[in-house]
Amino acid sequence: MHKVLIVDDDVELTAMLSRYIRREGFDTHGVHRGEIGVAEALTGQYSIVVMDIMMPNLSGTEALRRIRASSNIPVLMLTARGDNVDRIVGLDMGADDYVPKPCTPGELVARIRAILRRVDSRDVPSGPAPKLLQAGELRLWTGTRRASWQGQELELTGTEFSLLEVLARHSGSLVSKQEISQQAFGKPLEPYDRRIDVHISSIRQKLGLRADGQSWIHSVRGRGYQLLED
Repeated sequence: MHKVLIVDDDVELTAMLSRYIRREGFDTHGVHRGEIGVAEALTGQYSIVVMDIMMPNLSGTEALRRIRASSNIPVLMLTARGDNVDRIVGLDMGADDYVPKPCTPGELVARIRAILRRVDSRDVPSGPAPKLLQAGELRLWTGTRRASWQGQELELTGTEFSLLEVLARHSGSLVSKQEISQQAFGKPLEPYDRRIDVHISSIRQKLGLRADGQSWIHSVRGRGYQLLED
């Protein structure tokens, strides 16, 4: 059973969300301070963290930064509706997705399930070797969701892995953002949604630059992205 950590200073909301998520087949635990949320997230007991951005003492963005310093556990941020700045900052710091508040418990559970489908941290049972996807010097083991770049281990969040997997499968070809959203997230791209752009920016930083000073991921304004092999 997947265990969900909820970090939100709203005690009543946390209790309500916990009850609903448990009815949907998950185990849950709620805490109300960012620093406690960080400590809990790093225990290894949880499959995913749901965390509010606006919290006293330690904000959700700072808590996310501390978590990302040593863990790639999936993190779903709760943001104020219409606050694009918080969303972009959260994604840029490594959040896997966000849900604007107020949100329905059903929408939240759907997002949790979507992330967990993409990111399964359980060990793959013994048997055939995990499938290897290779594009140039990029290698992706899709079974274990491990990645290497130029012979070195590549640390990716779950969402980054899903996006890079889509680009690798179409290596050398331009992939529209609509196609990327459908294949990586299983849903159409919403108007003014910048999460793909923000995650691609993070992936670019991790891959570094080509010998000619250009990015390994080429963008065509208004059309999409292309992973270059050489």
